[in-house]
Amino acid sequence: MIALSGITKRFGDHTVLDHIDLELERGEIIVVIGPSGTGKSTLLRCINFLETPDEGQLTVGDLNLDVTRATKQDILALRRRTAFVFQNYALFANKTALENIAESMIVVQGMAKAEAHHRAREILERIGLADRADAYPAALSGGQQQRIGIGRAMATGAEVILFDEPTSALDPEWVEEVLGLMKQLATERQTMIVVSHEMQFAREVADRVVFMDGGRIVEQAPPDRLFTQPDDERTRAFLRKILASAPQPDV
Repeated sequence: MIALSGITKRFGDHTVLDHIDLELERGEIIVVIGPSGTGKSTLLRCINFLETPDEGQLTVGDLNLDVTRATKQDILALRRRTAFVFQNYALFANKTALENIAESMIVVQGMAKAEAHHRAREILERIGLADRADAYPAALSGGQQQRIGIGRAMATGAEVILFDEPTSALDPEWVEEVLGLMKQLATERQTMIVVSHEMQFAREVADRVVFMDGGRIVEQAPPDRLFTQPDDERTRAFLRKILASAPQPDV
């Protein structure tokens, strides 16, 4: 189980996250939506201490942390249970696709290089990039780079994968291949928290959609209910705006 209790983050006098409470069970998929600047990405970054929360409690599996007392060892243990997929890929430019996936297994998990490379080739096969094992990021499309980023997260065996707007930096032609891989993970019941503006993906994949505004969780519900019968006017206004701007299918 993943649980956040009272998670608060401030930048100076500005409160970005205001006492966030959120729980998800193993295998659950949550998609977080909301206006830009409302704290969605900061929430993900606080879960694995890319940003240090100012208040609150974090539970990931059997690890329980008071964020104000977390030691370096606590944070390392937390990061071993979580994996992060960045919107700008964050691959090592001087390493091949295979090496990017293998790196965390070697450095963090202490796996032998040969074993890590064998595992990385298995993951490349799963994500449809076995033929690009020796390619460097500069030779890969944006969609391929993001799939490598997801493959790197898969390699950690993390209890939860955190996706920070994974398609926002992609050209439209590459979005579907990344979403397709995420849908594959969803069918395997990989626990995921996804910050995304892809409403159709949220409808199809999420067990629960969380709407945030002003650094708070306004409401959360299964997608069928939240998209059709939201309780809060802020949710309704956001959905009217975002759905009105979505591309319409060809007829």
